[in-house]
Amino acid sequence: MPDETARVLLLGKPGCHLCDDAREVVTRVAGELGVTWEERDITASEEDTRLYWDQIPVTFVDGVQHDFWRVDEKRLRAALTA
Repeated sequence: MPDETARVLLLGKPGCHLCDDAREVVTRVAGELGVTWEERDITASEEDTRLYWDQIPVTFVDGVQHDFWRVDEKRLRAALTA
């Protein structure tokens, strides 16, 4: 079950190099801003796999899809400070 207090959700899967890159950006930005975040493996859910397989990594900010494939640090920072 997702952490309802997390502002950022990162969807990915094991062995995904773009997910590794996204995790680094989310970790850095969330840490600098003191924002909570969580990561979810899409392969743990048939629905997540069906919906997001060709988009991972996918990021959500405050429950709204924000980015996919790559996480733009400036866009993420702007969304979290708006």
